[in-house]
Amino acid sequence: MPRPKSILWIDDEVDGLAAHRRFLEQQGFAVAQAAHGDDALAMLRRQPYSVVLLDEQMPGRRGLDLLPEIRAIDPAMAVVMVTQSEDDALLRDAIGTEVDDYLVKPVHPRQVLSVVTRLLEGDRIRQQRLARDFVTRFRELEGRRGAALAWREWSELVAELARWEVRLAAGDEPGLSEALRALQESLRKDFQGFITKHYPRWLADPERDRPPLSVDVGAEFLVPALKRTGRVVFILIDCLRLDQWEVLRDLITPLFDLEESHYYSILPTATPFSRNAIFSGLFPMEIAARHPEWWGAPTDEESLNAHEAELLTEQLRELVGEEVPVRYEKLFTAADGTDLLRRLPAHLAQPGVTALVFNFIDQLTHGRSENAILYEVARDADALRGLTRTWFERSPVMAALEEAERRNVPVLLTTDHGSIHCETPATVFAKRDATANLRYKFGEDLRAEDPEAAIMVEDLKAYGLPAKGLGVRLLLATGDRFFVYPTKLREYQARYRGAFLHGGATPEEMILPVALLTPRRSR
Repeated sequence: MPRPKSILWIDDEVDGLAAHRRFLEQQGFAVAQAAHGDDALAMLRRQPYSVVLLDEQMPGRRGLDLLPEIRAIDPAMAVVMVTQSEDDALLRDAIGTEVDDYLVKPVHPRQVLSVVTRLLEGDRIRQQRLARDFVTRFRELEGRRGAALAWREWSELVAELARWEVRLAAGDEPGLSEALRALQESLRKDFQGFITKHYPRWLADPERDRPPLSVDVGAEFLVPALKRTGRVVFILIDCLRLDQWEVLRDLITPLFDLEESHYYSILPTATPFSRNAIFSGLFPMEIAARHPEWWGAPTDEESLNAHEAELLTEQLRELVGEEVPVRYEKLFTAADGTDLLRRLPAHLAQPGVTALVFNFIDQLTHGRSENAILYEVARDADALRGLTRTWFERSPVMAALEEAERRNVPVLLTTDHGSIHCETPATVFAKRDATANLRYKFGEDLRAEDPEAAIMVEDLKAYGLPAKGLGVRLLLATGDRFFVYPTKLREYQARYRGAFLHGGATPEEMILPVALLTPRRSR
């Protein structure tokens, strides 16, 4: 039930408030007055008010003394302190007791109206403005459907949609959020065609105009930062979507100036491929050719990421032309974070690169499908963003950033791939040798029942992937699909519908944030 549009003004000089009272009543407010604190408390116990205007300097009990009792009666009521004093200590006391605003006498009636309006109607006004702005922009964004966008336009469009997704969720606009989701779904179809046409061309001709890919992160972002200062922290948060980055930014900006950009993950958008490409500067087939002992034919895909430190050292040596000291840490647990923070000051005191890989979000998205509690607290993209922010605030990532800022060391922060909220099963037919992944599959005689459900890759080399045997193909899921076998249709639907998965070819998985963080103290 909305609160009444009413004000209680507590001030011992009630005769001097007549002009204020008339003006506020003309604006539709009911204004009650109390000359003493005890009278005001009695009035508050009888009925609720929208706002209390509380004079600080009254005979007997001061306004600050009354405030705890006012809060005890109605914790949700807005309280504005009004005082003749501009004393800094009083201002700090008022802020410390959590008044909602502060006015210094003499006050103009419009000043009071402005404060009261902001407190009572600010959220509604902001929500109306958000809805109006989105509806205007939505018409323009809809016009991009079916258009032949270049890679930069895709990056800008997807980043803008992520910002709108966060803003509409925060503004509690379910109808507009649903319209945005429909637009995102239709754009994924366009993106499927865009990637099918252009991705092999990017790899075939690296000199052509193409986006930065996973293999370019070291050369285009990490090395320039390293050359500028001689020291850099390279933070990679596994499986971070653009919308999740949106809710983390304001936690970082008090410490760092941000230069933001985007890059495209290579395919498949999965850790063994995309993260190795970042650390090596090589496509998977190039890693396999150079280091067959590391990238042969392992049965366990996790083992493919066992040599990231060596790959990064090798890449930096080639890019810089000399040996670059590398300190590499991969963190899975809270204990790992505690150990890292003990070693981090020594790492940051040395020249070169301190590379830190954090796996929490990837573990969360995988574990969510297996754990009923995790599924419940991260039910949709908005909940996943909230959980990501809650983790980040108290995470070893944030502690590492604070330490880097204290020691004036710049940070390059990025991710290796995103994820997509999957709702649609897509039946695939395969032999027993097919890989088990839900968003991409390698195998012989592999095909999707619906050709529109996946990108079929016959020539693995054209996608920068090592050959896997005669007749082996790659299927890359598109849209919000996840692969199921005809014999396990119900089992997979029950288990994975609504899961956040990766490996396929969607904007959410491929278009990723990369940010250079420069400590503010270095200005």
